[in-house]
Parts: sequence; C-alpha cells; structure tokens
Amino acid sequence: MAYTQLRDNTPLSSRLLHNQPTREMPSFGLRPSTRRPPVSSTRRRKLLFSYAPDWIVTIGLAAIFFSLDRVEGYRRVFSLEDTSLRHPYAVHERVPNIALYFICFVAPVLIQPVVNLLTVRSWWDLHNSTLGLIFGLALTGSVTQFVKITVGRPRPDIIDRCQPPAGLVDPAFALTSWTVCTQTDNNILRDGFRSFLSGHSSLSFAGLGFLSFYLAGKMHLFDKRGHTGKAWLALAPFSGAALVAISRTMDYRHHWHDVLIGSILGTVMAYFAYRQYYPPLESELSHRPYSPRIKREDEEGLPTHTHTNSGSAYPFAGGSAPGQGLPGNEEYELEGTVLRPQRESLEDIWRRDAHGAPVQERSESTEAKDSSLSENTVPTLPPIRASSPRLQPQVHLYQHGGGAF
Repeated sequence: MAYTQLRDNTPLSSRLLHNQPTREMPSFGLRPSTRRPPVSSTRRRKLLFSYAPDWIVTIGLAAIFFSLDRVEGYRRVFSLEDTSLRHPYAVHERVPNIALYFICFVAPVLIQPVVNLLTVRSWWDLHNSTLGLIFGLALTGSVTQFVKITVGRPRPDIIDRCQPPAGLVDPAFALTSWTVCTQTDNNILRDGFRSFLSGHSSLSFAGLGFLSFYLAGKMHLFDKRGHTGKAWLALAPFSGAALVAISRTMDYRHHWHDVLIGSILGTVMAYFAYRQYYPPLESELSHRPYSPRIKREDEEGLPTHTHTNSGSAYPFAGGSAPGQGLPGNEEYELEGTVLRPQRESLEDIWRRDAHGAPVQERSESTEAKDSSLSENTVPTLPPIRASSPRLQPQVHLYQHGGGAF
C-alpha cells in the first residue's frame, strides 16, 4: 500500500514562527494562573470590618486632637524677672498651622501614591500607607495636646502675651500667676501656656517621619550594601521636619527642649504606626505591606490584587515553598504582601493560661521538648532542581557527606 505525503503550502517563515515555544509576556498585571473569581459581598464585608476598628480609632484620635485645642488647660506660675520668658510675641509665624498641615499630611499623601506607582503598584499598599500615616498623625496630635494642657508650661513670649501692668514685680518669696495679665484676647493668652511640648515639631516628624520610613522600606535602605544616595533620599523628609522644628525657636514659640522632646515623640509615633502595617526595615520584604487579616478561602480572592512582573516567591502571600504548602493550608489573600506571623489568638492564650500551667513553665517544657526532638531528628533539605548548574556542587557534597555542607 502506498501513502501519498501531503505537501504543506504554508510559508517557511510562518511555520518557523508557529513552532517557536510560547513565552509568557512580561506584564505588570496578574498572571493567568493567579487570577481568581470575583470576591463575594460577604468576603468584602469581612475585609472592611477587619480594618474598621483601625479607622474608627484613627478618626477618634483625630477628633480628640481637635477638641482638646479648645480646653483651657493648666497655667503654671512664672517669674516676671525670668529673661527666658521676655522674648517678643511674633504675630506672623514662619510656619503657620495651615502650612504645618500641608507639610505633615498633604505632602506625604501626595508623595506616597507616586512611590507606590513606581515600585509595587498595589492598592493594598496604598491603603496601608494612608491608614498608617493618618493613624500616626492622629496619635501624635492627641498625645501632644494632652501633654500641653496638663503641663501648662509658659512660652518664651509669655510676658509679652500677658502684658502685665507697668512696674509690677514678683511677690516676695513667690511667683506671678496669669491673673495679673491685662491681655484681652483669651486665645493668645491661653496659647501662651502650651510650650511643652512642641506640636509643630511632633506633627512634622510624625508625618514626614512616616514618609521617610516608607521610602526606606521601598528602597531597602538597610540591605547592607551601603548606598549613600538611598540614605539621603530617605532622610530628606526628616530634614524638612527639622526645619519646621527649628522655626519654632526662631519665632520664640518654644524652648529648645520643647522642640527636642516633640521631635522624638513624633519620630517614635511614626515608626510605631509604620510597624503596624509594614515589616521591619531590615527585612528582605520591607518593600511589601502586611497581608490582610482575613484568610483566603478556596476559589476566592480579593479585588485588590497587586501588580507583579515576576513569579511568586514563597515568602510572599499567595506562594509556597517548593514542594510545600503554607502551614495549616492558611493562605492569605493578596500576592505581593508579607505574611503576618502565625501566632495564637488572644482568646486561645487567655483560655490556655486560665486552665493550664503558668506561661513560663509551659514555655520551658516546650523548649525542652523541642530541643530533644532537634537532637534526634535529621534535618531535611528542600528539593533541589538538578537543572540548575550552580546547585550541582552542593548536591555532590551532600550526597557524599562532605563536611563543607
């Protein structure tokens, strides 16, 4: 039996192009394997409710900050002979309140989305950065106002604000109180007893400090490579905050230690707020935000996927180690985010401590058990791909029991 070979009239160039292996085009969008069905309304509601306490607390702290500004507060006595309180009252400040709000809030809110667009391109990162910034500012402002009205320290220009009668001196063996003042504007007089601590300093360092930490995390400032350019760029917002703080001494609104303590408070609060939603700056994943607090259910994901242009690495959410799954099959919602530490809930800790042994004894027994297991257990290595030429010498050493491993 004879067979007739059919002739292919397709041009050679088309056949060569058709036989080429398909390649995945680089894209900043989701890979087809990671696309998930739309999130249900129940899951969306859970996500909103999981971060509702954060927003409620933040809004509450902001309300406390603005409401405490109208409280009279405590007013300390002072000496009319104290030269540190005889500075002139500056009617026009170098950095008024409206400029302060623009520097500490509006500027970071405008800069952080640009950094997000140039780096991770994630809606979840934008949410975390905005929430962390507002939370840090609200917390700093409320603490600052509370300290101001309870301490009641006179400003360096209090005597010019007070306008005491001419020729008035301090009582014998005593100091002068604010009741001798002839100032008719109560707002000017009330603000004269709010020197400690500096609100301009604390708020500027809280807002611009958060921006500095955000930039440092995105650029991996502490990657032990020593890039001076990254350090200067990350510290630039701190320089702006320092200029605002220095201007308060130039206007004779604060003593130098008021400015110093306010700057320290703002920096600490900024880092505290940053660490609520981002990993440490020295982490290899410092450019990624923490994952949402709710777990991903099967065949369901969030509509706020981050844009990536590379495969998932198992330290990120949505990926796992080769040949392994996440502990307890608990996979988080978003790719491009950092997995939150697996810890017991507070209810489990309280229930365990209420019905079990003390925490210290239990931890010691657990450590002893873990040490005994580690002594009798041979460590296992993750599977190694034989196709990688750089890993083949390590496979040879391990198989022959080499001490170099």
